[in-house]
Amino acid sequence: MNGPQADLVSVIMPCYNARPFLEEAVQSVMNQSDPRVELILVDDGSDDGSRDLAAELAARWPGRIRVLHQERRGPYVARNLGLAEARGGLIAFLDADDWWSPDFVAKMRAALDRHPEAGLAYCGWQNVGLPGGRGAPHVPPDYEAEGKLDRFLRAASPWPIHAALVRRAVIEAAGGFGTWLPTCMDYDLWLRIGLAHPIVRVPEVLAFYRHHDRGQIVSTQWRQARNVWLVKKRFVREHPERVAGLDARRLRDHIDGALLRRGYDNYWRRDLVSAQRIFRQVLRTRAWGLKDLRYLLPALLPQRLYQRLIRLAD
Repeated sequence: MNGPQADLVSVIMPCYNARPFLEEAVQSVMNQSDPRVELILVDDGSDDGSRDLAAELAARWPGRIRVLHQERRGPYVARNLGLAEARGGLIAFLDADDWWSPDFVAKMRAALDRHPEAGLAYCGWQNVGLPGGRGAPHVPPDYEAEGKLDRFLRAASPWPIHAALVRRAVIEAAGGFGTWLPTCMDYDLWLRIGLAHPIVRVPEVLAFYRHHDRGQIVSTQWRQARNVWLVKKRFVREHPERVAGLDARRLRDHIDGALLRRGYDNYWRRDLVSAQRIFRQVLRTRAWGLKDLRYLLPALLPQRLYQRLIRLAD
């Protein structure tokens, strides 16, 4: 592959069984007001017809879409595969069931042009498909102006994966996505990039995330909470120089304290599967006070007994 084209944006889109939404996602890339865009669509072993639709879309926009295939290995492996094939000097990520406003690329590129020192630009987003329709539009804070280290570690992730435009050199220097966890590797990457480089905000909602109600019987919120906690712990362990500005108590609150708060959040929403698992993890951290034990100790009971106890208390 020749060297990167500085003015080209390479959009990397992993796709696993997203046929109902794939065309809309692809159109939102192809219809950008700034046409200097290529799309690398990585099929992750779909079996719902997404693979055939991807081929049709590539034929519709010849030369602008490339389709890659891999056996089911997950979105982060797919994104790394796309990165290896990208030709652009700028990189963006869009999942196959989400979309952008038509001026996403133009406004994000303009922000980086105005701030050549910035490693990435990020923007606001909106969740769609929530109960009752759309969630409220959200514009994140100006992290550079409002305590970036504090806010990055306090959050579960500073922005979703499709709300950023990254310089290729920056993402290559970071080594791309880790694959040591099945989720939260975008947060891991944003920590490694965002706390090593200046970043710039575009204070507009330009990205849209499609929320799916998959009717899960067993909650998996606990897994997300645990993985965020693991990402933070690993980052602090491997990059102590990045967190030197925080005292030990504040750092512990951002990591272990945040896990406890996630447990309480699930508890009060009566997601007892996640609350119990998170509380058990919190007990191992010792990031709790005596007042917390009335909620934490019952989590040691067998799951059915724990849930029955809470329902009786209700």
